[in-house]
Amino acid sequence: MSSPMGVAAPGSGGSRVRAVAATAALAAALALVAGAAPAGAAAGGPKPGPKPSPSAAAPGAVVWDPSPADRAAALRAAQTAAGDGLAARPYMGWSSWSLESTKYPGVNPGGNGNWLTEAHVLEQADVVASTLKPYGYEYVNIDAGWSRATDWAPGFDEYGREIASPDRFPHGMKYVADQLHAKGLKAGIYLAVGLAKEAYKNGATPIWNAPGCTTADIVYPDLRTTNGWDSSYKIDFSRPCAQKYIDSQAQLIADWGYDFLKLDGVGPGSFRSGDNYDNIPDVAAWQAAIAKTGRPIHFELSWSLDRGHAADWKKYANGWRIETDVECYCDTLVTWNNSVKIRWDDVPAWTPWAGPGGWNDLDSLDVGSGQMDGLTQDERQSYMTLWAISASPLYTGDDLTKLDAYGLSLLTNKEVIAVDQQGLPARPVTATGPAQVWGVKNADGTYTVALFNMGALPAQVTAHWSSFGFGGRADVRDLWQHKDLGAQDGSVSATLPAHGSRLLRVTPRGGPLKVVSYEAEAAGNTMVGGASAAGCSGCSGGTKVGNLYNGGALRVNGVTVPKAGLYQVNIRYTTGDPRSATVSANGQNAVTLAFPPSGGWDVPATITVPLHLRAGANTIEIDSSTPVYSPDIDRVDIPLDR
Repeated sequence: MSSPMGVAAPGSGGSRVRAVAATAALAAALALVAGAAPAGAAAGGPKPGPKPSPSAAAPGAVVWDPSPADRAAALRAAQTAAGDGLAARPYMGWSSWSLESTKYPGVNPGGNGNWLTEAHVLEQADVVASTLKPYGYEYVNIDAGWSRATDWAPGFDEYGREIASPDRFPHGMKYVADQLHAKGLKAGIYLAVGLAKEAYKNGATPIWNAPGCTTADIVYPDLRTTNGWDSSYKIDFSRPCAQKYIDSQAQLIADWGYDFLKLDGVGPGSFRSGDNYDNIPDVAAWQAAIAKTGRPIHFELSWSLDRGHAADWKKYANGWRIETDVECYCDTLVTWNNSVKIRWDDVPAWTPWAGPGGWNDLDSLDVGSGQMDGLTQDERQSYMTLWAISASPLYTGDDLTKLDAYGLSLLTNKEVIAVDQQGLPARPVTATGPAQVWGVKNADGTYTVALFNMGALPAQVTAHWSSFGFGGRADVRDLWQHKDLGAQDGSVSATLPAHGSRLLRVTPRGGPLKVVSYEAEAAGNTMVGGASAAGCSGCSGGTKVGNLYNGGALRVNGVTVPKAGLYQVNIRYTTGDPRSATVSANGQNAVTLAFPPSGGWDVPATITVPLHLRAGANTIEIDSSTPVYSPDIDRVDIPLDR
């Protein structure tokens, strides 16, 4: 059985089901999805906990990329947004959900989400203003529950728009926004996509500023449901009253003075697919409605959005969650194994979409409160390192009144924050596995290089300069330690503890290496089995070789080096999902490697593979020796010393 290049196939290695601990908190959260309400919460209330990730293709699934035209339209829209001052850089701030969702003793004694109150939000805002604002943190984002009483009963005005719960926000939402603005901060608010079922009221609820329109005029007559919890009726945007309702909601939050809106449960994504969960029309309607208000409002989408629609998210929004909730729904805020570490696997597929006007959102950054975070110090540093090198928004969910000294040092490290704010996302430069190297070239010609040990035991991790296209000596600075490490010749290594990391700025002293390139489709190469050439707009020469499946292979012949030795060979490839390939030189020492997503089937990426080559001509083979699809191959680059 074969599959066209750029399409996931059965056994492609893309499926991954994540085991989740069956805690009582998680069971309660998941009950909401099934329509049952846990004690103290109505159906459609608190958000569900982590579930299997949709970011990787399931067996037999088809993974499509946005078209070049869609990419171009998305980029134009994002450039316009950035030019208007929206999301020119990843935003920074604080969000309430981590504290609402935790079972940490004493945080939510009254039940799920009970922590969320006006007093608590303003208490956190005081710390943002006094301690974190000088470092760039400015948003205070109020998440789910602000319109629901402590028993989770929702509140609406006479026009079906959510309004503050007097139990939680006795002075109302405009008062809170005014208080935040008085502290020099920006105010964020939350809504779920669709028309909340409770707002429908037999279709008789009138729509504000839309004479003759009621809720019966904005949804499908069969009252089909939508969003990640099926807590809303799906809005039919072919009906003229529908946009009027979204306009009315946008105007209300603008009148209150909010600067940020998180729209949650959006699909395709949020573990939902199909027509009922296609919320792209909702997202487009919200963008249009926000523009009509005349108020700049950062528009963020959540959660686990479908990468196949990345162009839509980029076109209509300023940020989008790429994964499930980072929170563990347990007795800490997060755990390493539950949801933090999976970001290393899932970020690369989204990397090409990060940039001014719209950013990949990795979710809350809970690294500041020690025991409450549920992580070791090494894990906390690695957590923030990945967020920073990915140009993710940096918004913490910690209790800022309980920051420990180490956590504060992480959140306020100016050199690390600068890496994030430059907006240049890094990528893996080695095959994904326990020892990982990530990096990116900066605008000033330096490189940001991150070393990670994802394993459970200490390990040495080495970054070779040839992976980045230069050689010789380079000056290295440790950004976490604010320490110059001096000139390093050819590479830099560190022995890292379990889940440890280093974040480095590397300044080359010498020039670029001589690189000899071998195109995959060259006539002198050998294609084995079903391997074949195909067009690729982003590939060198406009062509790549794929269909490396069930023994199909590419042999790159005549790879010539002047002397025998270990070479850091750079394989340029494309894949929309995680894949693997077996790589060898001259039939010796074959190794099977994990190739992270490049970000699209016409978007090449490069990983470095150490191979022993003999003096003179060599053959490098890349193949799938099992019933698993390998990535498509653009070319092989051999860096040589001058």
